[in-house]
Amino acid sequence: MSFSLAGQGLKLNTREDIEPYIKSIDPTTLEEIHLGGNTIGVEAAQALAEVLHKAEKIRIADFADIFTGRLISEIPQALSALCDSLIDKTHLVEIDLSDNAFGGRSVDPIVPFLTQNRVFQVLKLNNNGLGPAGGEVIANALRASAELSRKEGKRSSLRTVICGRNRLENGSASAWAAAFEAHGTLEEVRMPQNGIRMEGITALASGLASNTGLRYLDLQDNTFSQDGDGAFAKALPSWPTLHTLNFSDCVLSEEGEVPQTIATLAKGSNPLLRDLQLQNNNLDTKTAEVLAEAIGTYLKDIVRMELQWNEFEEEDEFVQTLIDNLTARGGKFLIDDEDEEEEEKEAEDEEDEEAVAEAESNGPAAVTDASKSADDKAADDLADLLGKVSITQS
Repeated sequence: MSFSLAGQGLKLNTREDIEPYIKSIDPTTLEEIHLGGNTIGVEAAQALAEVLHKAEKIRIADFADIFTGRLISEIPQALSALCDSLIDKTHLVEIDLSDNAFGGRSVDPIVPFLTQNRVFQVLKLNNNGLGPAGGEVIANALRASAELSRKEGKRSSLRTVICGRNRLENGSASAWAAAFEAHGTLEEVRMPQNGIRMEGITALASGLASNTGLRYLDLQDNTFSQDGDGAFAKALPSWPTLHTLNFSDCVLSEEGEVPQTIATLAKGSNPLLRDLQLQNNNLDTKTAEVLAEAIGTYLKDIVRMELQWNEFEEEDEFVQTLIDNLTARGGKFLIDDEDEEEEEKEAEDEEDEEAVAEAESNGPAAVTDASKSADDKAADDLADLLGKVSITQS
């Protein structure tokens, strides 16, 4: 059973506010709960926690974006109730706490769950305003969990960590590195836009190197510079199954030199790589040449490459080699804003098609509504508005 209040914009303060919604839940069959896009107060969270305490089969707990407009004094109590209710859940796979403004002051209530529930596999903490102090608390809790699992003779269950847009900076990077090294089981790590600089990046490279099953790595918009670039060049061969690498906006090259990471990739360090994102890294034609020479051999599985906002043009012979190879294999090569806009348009069209397909199962009226273009809908809205206008003459 899946229970969802997602996107309803409800303001649930008290037990009485939330009971009409949760009274239909059978906790013995509940496997997923999705609460995003509502705001939940302390009493409402406590009432919900009573249900979750009985939900032995719960697999997915989606608590993203549930504290908008809440006081800093409310969030820890509500968060504690919800997280504590999941500590003993042996089927839990994923918890999502993204888009909640915890800040460093509100992370402590998560710690008991992170250290004591050692079966969940996916942790999503994106855009929480953790800062270095809050990030260190979370990382230390994850490391403690891994160490407890080891003492019990068990392998860590953690597979995915998503913790972007949190201002983690260098202050928490060493703690995260230690946590990653302690687990050694990670397959997906996304930590974009955290203001982590060279020293912190170097530490992360060392910690992540212990996760030999890593398949997806996103460190976009942090600062590598030469030291960080070298550290990750050394770490890349540790991940033979890596398929997605996002090092965009990372200052890989400061004066046009070929980054060590790219030189390493071009020598076959990650033979299963399929998606390489290197936007805005001061790369010039020398880097394009290195990639072009490897695209048919060591990079033969790549089907997507993003190189926007670097120092070469589409007419460059090496860029053309890359385009030709990716086109021949049915892949994509993005080099300018037009490519990106075209891709965004394609994604929007796909979403529209999916909406129509979903509507078809709901009857002809739903199909008609879903098939309207954005302009049609805007015209309808304007007509509705004009219909409410009355004009009087004096």
